[in-house]
Amino acid sequence: MSCYNNTVSKESKKLQRIFKGVANHRRIDILRLINRSPAITLHLIAEKLDCNFKTISEHTKKLVIAGLINKRYQGNSVIHTLSPYGKKMVKVLQLF
Repeated sequence: MSCYNNTVSKESKKLQRIFKGVANHRRIDILRLINRSPAITLHLIAEKLDCNFKTISEHTKKLVIAGLINKRYQGNSVIHTLSPYGKKMVKVLQLF
């Protein structure tokens, strides 16, 4: 028998996934950059943050899994935008 009902447990797991998504300084930087530069490519993110392309690719993948950013393919480029949860998380980050 579980000590949580399924609704509370699912909501807690959702929040856990979101917070794990921002539990890295590089991913926080990526969120802030996408907030300032909506519809930014992976290459431009790597360039502006002076970081390896593959590293940025892994971090953006984790942010997508967390539901904080959206990816859209446009030709050979991948465009990144904040999801509604990503926009809320940027507001939370601005409080600190």
